[in-house]
Amino acid sequence: MTEERPIRDTSSRRRVVKFTFFKVDPLWRRLSREERERGKDEMCAVVEEFGDRLMIRSYSLMGMRGDADFLLWQIGDRLEDIQRLHTAIFRTHMGPYLSIPYSYLAMTRRSIYVTRDDAAADRSTIHPSSSRYLFVYPFVKTRAWYKLSRASRQGMMDEHIAVGRKYPSVKLNTTYSYGLDDQEFVVAFETDEPADFLDLVMELRETEASQYTLRDTPIFTCIAMPLREALDALGAPGDVEIAPAPSTRGWRRAIPLHELPPGSRRVVYLAGEEVALLNVEGRIVAFGARCPHANGPLADGQLEGESIVCPWHGSRFHLGTGQPVGGPAARPLTLFPTKVEDGHIWVMA
Repeated sequence: MTEERPIRDTSSRRRVVKFTFFKVDPLWRRLSREERERGKDEMCAVVEEFGDRLMIRSYSLMGMRGDADFLLWQIGDRLEDIQRLHTAIFRTHMGPYLSIPYSYLAMTRRSIYVTRDDAAADRSTIHPSSSRYLFVYPFVKTRAWYKLSRASRQGMMDEHIAVGRKYPSVKLNTTYSYGLDDQEFVVAFETDEPADFLDLVMELRETEASQYTLRDTPIFTCIAMPLREALDALGAPGDVEIAPAPSTRGWRRAIPLHELPPGSRRVVYLAGEEVALLNVEGRIVAFGARCPHANGPLADGQLEGESIVCPWHGSRFHLGTGQPVGGPAARPLTLFPTKVEDGHIWVMA
C-alpha cells in the first residue's frame, strides 16, 4: 500500500474496536482445492497488509456455533481503517463466499465504576492477551438501570467487580457502543480455562445488577488461532489436515529516523502488534508496547538505566535481554531487532 499511515502518539488513548463474525457459503467447499487456496492466500495477505494500522486477532468458531465460522477482532485508531479492511477482504477471491451474520462496533473508554487510581482497570486502551479462548457477547442494560442513583449503581457494580476478581484466570475487555451500534457494550472474556468462565457467569447471574440486564446474547465461544489455520479449519474435500501457518516475520519500515530523536519514544503498529520504539542515546530499541504481566502501558514506562519499568505494577525489564529483573512479571518482554537504513527505522516483526 502506498497510502501514508498516521503514527499514533502515545498520549492518544481511545480505540475503535470491531468484532466481525464471518460465515462461509457451503458452495466454497465445492471449489477446486487450487481456487480455495488462492482465496485463503489472498485473505491472509490482506489481513497481514493491514497489520501496520490495526491490531487483528483471529479465532475459529468451527464446531462452536452453526451460524458463524471465524472471527476477526480488530483494534485501531480510525473507523476508516476498519472500513477499508472489510472492503479489501470482500475483493479477494474468497469474498463472494463470505457473509457477516454478526458484527459489533465499539470504542474504549474508562469505566465510571472504578477509582481513578485503579490503573489496571483503565479500559481506555485494549490489548488482547495470548489466551486460548475468547467469549464475546453484546450487552444492553434496562432503562431502569439508568434511573437509579449513581450511588446505587456503584454499590451493585462493586459487588460485580468483587465477583470478577475471584476468577483471575479470566480477563475482561469491556468496550462501549453507545450511539455507534445497536448494543450498549460489547464484552470479551479471555481465558485458558473455559470452566472458570462458566463458573464466573453463573455467579454473576446471582448479583443484584443482573436484574437490570436486558440482553446479553448471542454468546460466541471462540478458539484463538492464526488466520490461516482458522481458514484451513473450515474443511473441504482435499484439505486433509491443517498445515502450520507459514512465518511472515520480516523487516518492516516503521518511521523516519528524524521522527525519533534521542530521548524520545513512539508507538507504531507493525504486523498487527503495538510496538514501542525508544531512542536511547542514539540506540534504537523496539519492544512490545504492553507489559507481559497484565497488559499495562509499558511504552509509557520510566527508563532506569538499561531497564524500563511498567507504570501499573512496577514490573521491570532489561532492554537488552527482555528478561524481567524486578516486580511481579514472570514472562520476558518481547524485543524486536532494529536497523536504520535509507533514513528510516526498520523493525523485524
